[in-house]
Amino acid sequence: MAIWYKKYVIDKLDKAKGSVDEKFREAFPRRVINKIKIFLYKVFAVIVVIFAAYIYGTFNPNPITVDKIRKEEDKRMVEMAKQFGLHEPEFKYDGPKTFVQAMNQCIDYINWTLPLDQRIPRDILVAMAIVESDYGKSRFAVEGNALFGVRTWNLDTVPHMKPAAIPNARFGVKKYVSKCQSVEDVIDIINRHPAYEPFRSVRNKNRYEPNITQMVFGLSAWSTNEEYPQIILQKIEQLTNK
Repeated sequence: MAIWYKKYVIDKLDKAKGSVDEKFREAFPRRVINKIKIFLYKVFAVIVVIFAAYIYGTFNPNPITVDKIRKEEDKRMVEMAKQFGLHEPEFKYDGPKTFVQAMNQCIDYINWTLPLDQRIPRDILVAMAIVESDYGKSRFAVEGNALFGVRTWNLDTVPHMKPAAIPNARFGVKKYVSKCQSVEDVIDIINRHPAYEPFRSVRNKNRYEPNITQMVFGLSAWSTNEEYPQIILQKIEQLTNK
């Protein structure tokens, strides 16, 4: 009796299942089912793509977006520096070591007020100042706070000094109120003058990992001496190894 009843129940279940399958097929023809499958596959593919994009974006942020965020942060830091009322540091020195220290302090002060894409590596500026002014001992540096020998042909309105060997020169070397203002002027010149576009191009390509060698060669126009870049690079190497 139990065996017969068990068989009876199984037959009923099989019939019920067959009836459900048949009704399901009637309600959803094969072509509809295929469309549903395709739709679900597409949904799954979109989810996979979005997830992959999220993972990739987490570890590989969009460089344009990153650069925009960094620029906005630079502007915020510059505004904060201005609000703090930072003052130009004293430029005191009594020898090569203290001259380098004074240069670094001055450059750090100026950089606080400049966006990242307008800053110039300290090593380059310090080496240039040393070469041009002999560690601040030159006549132009002592009498005119001129550390870089910047020339001017506007002799009527721009404070200047004439070279001792060429008193009748049609140009003069610009004078400054302070040595730090001399540094600030040089940074401004390099950032805007067409002659230093090669420098700016290299800086823009390697903004966060500056290529000092290429940047220095981008300043070749600063001197008529064809070996000027090598001289600056040699001085940077000397300072680095001290």
